[in-house]
Amino acid sequence: MHIRAAMPADVPEIQGIYAHHVLHGTGTFEEVPPTVEEMAARLDSVAARRGHWLVAEDATGVLGYAYYAQFRDRSAYRFCVEDAVYVRQDVRGQGVGKALVARLLEIAEAAGIRQMVAVIGDSENVGSIGVHASLGFARVGVLRAAGLKFGRWLDVIYMQRAIGAGDSDIPAAST
Repeated sequence: MHIRAAMPADVPEIQGIYAHHVLHGTGTFEEVPPTVEEMAARLDSVAARRGHWLVAEDATGVLGYAYYAQFRDRSAYRFCVEDAVYVRQDVRGQGVGKALVARLLEIAEAAGIRQMVAVIGDSENVGSIGVHASLGFARVGVLRAAGLKFGRWLDVIYMQRAIGAGDSDIPAAST
């Protein structure tokens, strides 16, 4: 497995992975898969906002993808990002997601990011919760019954991890 920056040529495979999760999973609260063009626009939007997209690949193609973007648009959040990770159905549970998030953490630290937040759809999403916990994320909150998908109410789990110096000091560039 090789992890690298996502490129426009990866978007059709990224869209296919995400479409599966939209149609069959509760990790995302979208109910209609975005088109390839919409996914390309999302990739561009995240990149334009100092975010990063990664893909994990092998000889079979893209195994999964992950990205981070600023947690919220307001300037005070400039040191806090939210991550997302999705893995191809046939390789789930094989370490792809963990490798992608671990690499995102490295990139975020090098970029001066201080906090990463995971907003995980469905409190029963043990895969994503486990990946994040294994990388040092702590559960910091839950929104009960925040989404309705597949005829059932779904919680949203918030997990957070400090990166680098975290909140131990104020970045010089922010004063």
